[in-house]
Amino acid sequence: MDDLIKKAASDLAQATMVSALTGAGASIESKIPAFRGKGGLWEKMDPMEVAHIDAFMQDPAKVWKLLIRDMKEVIDQAQPNDCHKGLAQLEALGKLQTVITQNIDGLHQMAGNTDVIEFHGTFAWQRCMDCDTHVETRRVDVSEIPPRCHCGGILRPNAVFFGELIPQEALWRSRQVATDCDIMLVIGTSAMVQPAAMMPVVAKETGATVIEINPESTPLTGEISDYIIKGTAGDTMNRIIADLDALL
Repeated sequence: MDDLIKKAASDLAQATMVSALTGAGASIESKIPAFRGKGGLWEKMDPMEVAHIDAFMQDPAKVWKLLIRDMKEVIDQAQPNDCHKGLAQLEALGKLQTVITQNIDGLHQMAGNTDVIEFHGTFAWQRCMDCDTHVETRRVDVSEIPPRCHCGGILRPNAVFFGELIPQEALWRSRQVATDCDIMLVIGTSAMVQPAAMMPVVAKETGATVIEINPESTPLTGEISDYIIKGTAGDTMNRIIADLDALL
């Protein structure tokens, strides 16, 4: 593993345009629960009942009570971990240009990354279904469920529910970033959810080095990624940044 850490630092030192694709594993150390996989939220509840746009439109109070209120409590307390901070440091060093994230927690921006493509929108903000006003989730009053905007409209997460389309700008920009980068870091994602999982493929096909940081192998491993560093996101990023600092 030490050799791979040094290799990643060396590759990053020589790179001119780095991007990152992050998934749930990048935020687990911030106590953000994963939706999929072992122990994920969808093992405990039916996503079609609590996270489909039809369910929300039919009974927003129910969805707020079963899912969104608890998620708000988690988001309110969450802070960036060493993975988020490490990616912000990579940007400060002039290496990382863009983070493409499947996460909806807003922690990349909180850590300091300035160009974040939120593939599935964000839970860090709510928007009014009537007037489209945006309200930071931390500032939403949940003494009334569902919470309402000052205009009286119902607030909903500014995220993509099941049954809704990925924002076209996010999809277009992600493909462009994947095409232009010379290194793509793939951190904490199972690489199972499309179309986000295609971005490392696009990067590889256009000549980029794809570096995985994950505790376990994924469908990318040995096929698309040039190598995988098996470990937790935060610790691995700390070690890469320390070696990179010594090279710059």
